Amino acid sequence: MDKLTNTAIKAAKPREKPWKLFDGRGLYLDIRPNGGQWWRFKYRFGAKEKLLSLGTFPEVTLQQARSKRDAMRSDVANGVDPGVKRQVEKRADADTFEAVAREWFRTNLPKWKGSYSGKILRRLEIYIFPWVGTRPITDIAPKDLLDCLRRIEQQGNLGTAKRALQICSQIFRYAIATGRAERD
Repeated sequence: MDKLTNTAIKAAKPREKPWKLFDGRGLYLDIRPNGGQWWRFKYRFGAKEKLLSLGTFPEVTLQQARSKRDAMRSDVANGVDPGVKRQVEKRADADTFEAVAREWFRTNLPKWKGSYSGKILRRLEIYIFPWVGTRPITDIAPKDLLDCLRRIEQQGNLGTAKRALQICSQIFRYAIATGRAERD
């Protein structure tokens, strides 16, 4: 049974020690001495008690917190650990081609002159990211990059295609060195 109301949440004041306002079915509001209010979801998976943060109040409303809790309870019922699922989703977002490329770019930026670094980033943003940027770097096949390079060649930019290939190769080597890819 859901117990909390918006009125009760707004009336909750910080105390000397952290305290909790329980809603039900694992959801509660953790109220900190500094005034911070965090939604938490407590659940059991594999005979272990686990805890996840669902965001802060008022950014995450009571209704939104309950919706997140219900989705996570559904995952638990289907044999999926919501904590592991969240980590996998974060990891997948962090290992997209664009994310790895931008990290590689920031790492190498101090070595390059401004005009050169601008050209590299512009080539990636125009010719590569729109087609493979959102995909996990491990899922990109040679044919996918070849398709990008052929688009560049069809525009008559053979030199740009060659340089884009070199840039992508450096990004893949960086991904291999950081343990996020196995092949160039």
